[in-house]
Amino acid sequence: MQYKRVLLKLSGESLMGSKSYGIDYHRLEDYAREIETVAKTGVQIGIVIGGGNIFRGLQGEGQGFDRIQGDYMGMLATVINSMALQTALERQGLTVRHLSGLAIDPICEKVSSERAIRYLEEGKVVIISGGTGNPFFTTDTASALRAVEIKADAILKGTRVDGIYTADPEKDPTAVKYETISYSEAYEKKLNIMDLTAFTLCSENKLPIIVFNMNRPGTLLRVVSGEKEGTLVAETKKF
Repeated sequence: MQYKRVLLKLSGESLMGSKSYGIDYHRLEDYAREIETVAKTGVQIGIVIGGGNIFRGLQGEGQGFDRIQGDYMGMLATVINSMALQTALERQGLTVRHLSGLAIDPICEKVSSERAIRYLEEGKVVIISGGTGNPFFTTDTASALRAVEIKADAILKGTRVDGIYTADPEKDPTAVKYETISYSEAYEKKLNIMDLTAFTLCSENKLPIIVFNMNRPGTLLRVVSGEKEGTLVAETKKF
């Protein structure tokens, strides 16, 4: 395998599937099967999921919530999504540990890099919820932080499109896909890959980002195998 340890970032919206809100359990099961296939190869997998299918901190601020309270509500939404994915993965026969920036006994343990790495080395899938544990940070930033903490070989950002394009391919049919792009080029072109804090953290730690279509069966396995799937963001610009 090209990558021995990865951090898989999933958006909360991806769990909605065909729904307009909440969790589509068919989509959840699909993701669990994809992750199980990769885990069986021996690849160590950490996972961070957003909470946008349930609640976003910025959304709450727009509706009159205090920003700090809204962000904590968003963090709790990631805990709910993580619990749902944990259940689906365990149904596939995997052993899962749920850590969090927000320790909620008995649901999840407080995250630490040492604990997460130990579980990964024991062959367990590790889901990390609760963002960074602090308001004003996105789950993109949380995924970058957790990837650095667990010494991941790459961040795999699962989306509903098959990579990074010059424009939104769902809106612009002339958009051209990048096979590879450097951090500096992506920044100069103002491509919306991750928020700036997350992107800077990846760049400074030379952590590759692969953006790919999580909804296409078998793609996750091809990505960790080193096949040319999605778009690679790295200074070397080589798959």
